[in-house]
Amino acid sequence: MTGKKQPPSNSAQMASPSYRVAALDQDFLLGDARRGLRFHLEYEKAEETLRAWGVVSTIVVFGSARIGENGKGEHARWYSAARDFARIASERGGAKDTNHDGERDNVIATGGGGGIMEAANRGAHDAGAPSIGFNIRLPMEQEPNAYSTPELTFQFHYFAMRKMHFAMRAKALAIFPGGFGTFDELFELLTLAQTGKGEKIPVVLYDEAYWRKAVNFKHLVDHGMIEQGDLSLFQFATTPEDAWSKLLSAGLECGNGRKAGAK
Repeated sequence: MTGKKQPPSNSAQMASPSYRVAALDQDFLLGDARRGLRFHLEYEKAEETLRAWGVVSTIVVFGSARIGENGKGEHARWYSAARDFARIASERGGAKDTNHDGERDNVIATGGGGGIMEAANRGAHDAGAPSIGFNIRLPMEQEPNAYSTPELTFQFHYFAMRKMHFAMRAKALAIFPGGFGTFDELFELLTLAQTGKGEKIPVVLYDEAYWRKAVNFKHLVDHGMIEQGDLSLFQFATTPEDAWSKLLSAGLECGNGRKAGAK
């Protein structure tokens, strides 16, 4: 007698990449043809979370990741100032408490890393307020600092989508000394305002002496590269309190159209 014939194995079919559920197939999702989908997912993930937290508006703080709390020269002073500014903004701007619609105004948002970013998230933490960390995935990977609200700490692959989230809810910018990355973010948002592609929002550059040495703004005007009026897109600030006052004087508002800090 011959034995019962065994059915053929389907192990090859089970192991085939084509059999994977599309949403769980990383090889498929990370393919070039799905770049647009990944871009959309990066938008949706952060957007859904920010909406759930009621984040209506942000104050974006930029500055160098190389500035430490105990850094040499001006570094420690700049770190301390960014921390104090973020605490003041979080206490007075509406980030600590939700309004009757469950919304928060002027939540501190940073790039999520070290240096000035850490200082600003730390200042919000000091105030007992939430803050956002928009981290970017880099070849030498940046880790999030320990002070951004964990549920509002994001990681992006695409710089463009990260920049979009910075711009979407920003109602003010506080720019501390920095290098290429800080310049990139600052001038991107100034360009949006200058060209009318974005809202004109209050902008302060912290430490006038640093910025006037780093960028010869008058030279740009003298050569017709920008208009004299473009210099009104930002102000300089010398202390954390001065930075906050300059933002208020330039029109920073809380919810319901009320100016921040107003009675």
